[in-house]
Amino acid sequence: MNQLPKYTWLIETIRRAGKISLKEISDKWARNKELSDNRPLFRATFNRWRDAIYDQFGIMIECQKTGSYLYYIANPEDIDEDKLKKWMLDSFAVGNIIGENLSLKGRILVDEIPSGRDHLTTFLEAMKENRVVNITYRPFGKSHGYTFPIEPYCLKLFDNRWYVLGHNNRDEIRVYGLDRLESVEPTETLFKLPKDFDAENYFSTAFGIVVGTGEKPEKIIIRANEDHKHYLKSLPLHHSQRLLEDCGEYADFELFLSPTYDFIMKLLHVGAMVEVIEPVHLRKTMKGWISEMYELYKND
Repeated sequence: MNQLPKYTWLIETIRRAGKISLKEISDKWARNKELSDNRPLFRATFNRWRDAIYDQFGIMIECQKTGSYLYYIANPEDIDEDKLKKWMLDSFAVGNIIGENLSLKGRILVDEIPSGRDHLTTFLEAMKENRVVNITYRPFGKSHGYTFPIEPYCLKLFDNRWYVLGHNNRDEIRVYGLDRLESVEPTETLFKLPKDFDAENYFSTAFGIVVGTGEKPEKIIIRANEDHKHYLKSLPLHHSQRLLEDCGEYADFELFLSPTYDFIMKLLHVGAMVEVIEPVHLRKTMKGWISEMYELYKND
């Protein structure tokens, strides 16, 4: 059996508890029938997992030896500050929890991520070796696909779809949706990732995956009504979002990003619950979209 579910179970169990004894860990493990088959977790196995967790994730599980012997995560900041590590551990933790409750499968609903499992592994393996891949890409609305090589720079998950950022044979850096790829074939050709390339920085002022379309990043102020402000507080639209003022009936938020098509679609998605305050040109753009929508329905 793959050891990762076991390691992530142990990490999450200790994280949730804060500090916990080996006996408590073993008891919880024995109750997890899907992973443990109701067997206890022995100290030797626990120690092997501790070492493997440190080797694979850099997460240190230490023992408090004053008073009771309690185990804890010694470097939680390494998890909290590493988005990929935190996402991966959270994903495995959710998977483990659902695995423990398969009897409820008809009552747990999830969204499908198109083509994630079809091409993701191929891209990850190519990226580890900096290997050029040939992709057959079929844009929406086209009757056939186009085959060409790309240097895969990074992968990004956005709005339940996986995307690859790649340098193509026309010397362009473009984003391609994995759900629009008909095939992905690794080649024997290797490439050098630019030394100054930083995936997080590349997308830092993007709302999602639309980049390189000419819009410059700028300060944007939006106003959310009383019903929607709580959603923006609990799940920010963008990492740059900060609360300016909560006036009760509404709250104003500031963001710094490029107001691209996907950002505008997100604002339109929530309708009148969010208003663009600044900049003026974005207000006009929103007004244009809203006017076109009104034309569709005005005769009803």
